[in-house]
Amino acid sequence: MAHTYAELSKKTVAELREIAKATENEQLTGVSTMHKEQLLPILCRVLGVEIPHHHAVGAEKTAIKQKIRKLKADRDAAAAQHDADALKRIRREIHQLKRQLRRSMV
Repeated sequence: MAHTYAELSKKTVAELREIAKATENEQLTGVSTMHKEQLLPILCRVLGVEIPHHHAVGAEKTAIKQKIRKLKADRDAAAAQHDADALKRIRREIHQLKRQLRRSMV
């Protein structure tokens, strides 16, 4: 029976352990003591199920991250100068850029 990552991730630990026991493979030793976070990647690897990776769509991830790094340096300088207005503005902009990155994740 072919499984998908979405299907496996919605199963309980007990169900994943049953699938692992039914699949006789030496990588799946000690499944009775594993937690779901440990068991799921190993089970996917043994069954040949591809684990999806997140990536940014519609946003220039590297450009945004470079801008965040620059703003963090500016933030540290503003904190050292005790400039509360600039500090608040910079922190807000960092927050907005991070939210933009998170929204663009697929």
